[in-house]
Amino acid sequence: MTTIRRCVTLLAAAAITAQVACARPAGSPALSATQRAAIADTIRGRMKAACDLSAPNFVARLMSLYPDTGRVISATGGRITTTRAALEQNIRTFWESTGQNMRQPRWVWDTMAVDVLGPNAAVLTATYRIPHLTPRGMPHVVGGAWTAVFERRGSTWVIVQEHLSDAPPIG
Repeated sequence: MTTIRRCVTLLAAAAITAQVACARPAGSPALSATQRAAIADTIRGRMKAACDLSAPNFVARLMSLYPDTGRVISATGGRITTTRAALEQNIRTFWESTGQNMRQPRWVWDTMAVDVLGPNAAVLTATYRIPHLTPRGMPHVVGGAWTAVFERRGSTWVIVQEHLSDAPPIG
C-alpha cells in the first residue's frame, strides 16, 4: 500500500471514529465490561453471518447489515455512496461480476476488533480475505480492511458508515 493510500485510510478511520466518539448521551451510565463484550459479540456475529459465502442470498444477507431507511455512507474503490440503493447496487455488481464466479470461496476474518463507544454506537475494524478458485481453477485471494460504524436502531445493530480498502495484490 502506498504511503498516500495508507494515510488516507488512517484519516478516514479516524474521521469515522471521531464522528461517533460522543455516541453516549450526556448523563447516561457507562457500560460494564460484560455489556461491552456482549455488544462486540453481537456485532461480530452479525458480520460473520452476513459474509458466510456458503449460505444462499449473499446480497440480501450483506444488505441486512445496513438500515432499511436513512442515509448510509460507504467509501470503497475511491468512491462514496450515500444511499442504501446505491450501496446495494455496488454490492450486487460485485457479486454478479466477481463473487458468483468464485469457486469454493471461503470468507476468512483475520482480525476483527470492535470498540464499543456507548450503548448505541460501536466501530468495527477488520481484515479479511476470500481464498477461492477462479473459473479456470487457479487459486486466487481477494481481501482487504473494513471499518464500519454501527448504530443500534431498536434492538438491531446496523452499519451507518463504512470504509473498505482492498489489500494489495499478492505477487
